[in-house]
Amino acid sequence: MTTFLAFYQHLGPALTALVIGTFLLAGMVKGIIGLGLPTVAMGLLGLAMLPAQAAALLIIPSMVTNLWQLAFGGHLNALLKRLWLMLLLIFLGTGLGTLWLGMGAEQWVVRALGAALLIYALSGLCLPTFRMTPPTERWLAPLCGWITGIITSATGVFVIPAVPCLQALGLSRDQLVQALGLSFSVSTLALAAGLAWHGSLGAGEISASSLALVPALLGMWLGQAVRQRISAVLFRRVFFIGISLLGAHLLTSD
Repeated sequence: MTTFLAFYQHLGPALTALVIGTFLLAGMVKGIIGLGLPTVAMGLLGLAMLPAQAAALLIIPSMVTNLWQLAFGGHLNALLKRLWLMLLLIFLGTGLGTLWLGMGAEQWVVRALGAALLIYALSGLCLPTFRMTPPTERWLAPLCGWITGIITSATGVFVIPAVPCLQALGLSRDQLVQALGLSFSVSTLALAAGLAWHGSLGAGEISASSLALVPALLGMWLGQAVRQRISAVLFRRVFFIGISLLGAHLLTSD
């Protein structure tokens, strides 16, 4: 597959429509709550294609939207000084996990994706926000980075346990949004390197992923408009319930 046209011709009209609709919805979710694009994309696309193929499609939309999120806030240097070890272990965990686990066609990969989605949703619905003390942060944040990398390498989902960890650091809203963009950018780069190593991210996949950026950006714009009109708390709850149902379905599918 050397062009995005060949890629989508191979998928067929039904799956192409699923890709467009998925990235439109995923972009809306990210526009409203600031995260969720890869989670929604991997969850929905995982219903109809291999996880490695779904992960290849999300690389460009994820990277561009995360860099956009990362660019604003004015806290980049401070966050890099504080989180560099966690970010390094996310990258190394993803890279080494890719060599060890990969993201193949085995059924356990789909179930692992379902489990990751379900754990993420239940943690968002049920667990209270906790605060990490500086002594705890010194060892727990790097450990969370390593575990996040391993989970990313197997499922393409890079929110667990990185997101709860970052939320526990007591960051301001602007700092947290920028820290999430930083973490997700590192995860996306590492995932792209792993997919390329295994031959799952060639010119055709990159072109197809670039085309998926269009509905993702449109969805982000719509989501930011919707955010002004609905309760973010209510939307987050509905989002987590939907992700939990999707995760449970993938976890129990044959």
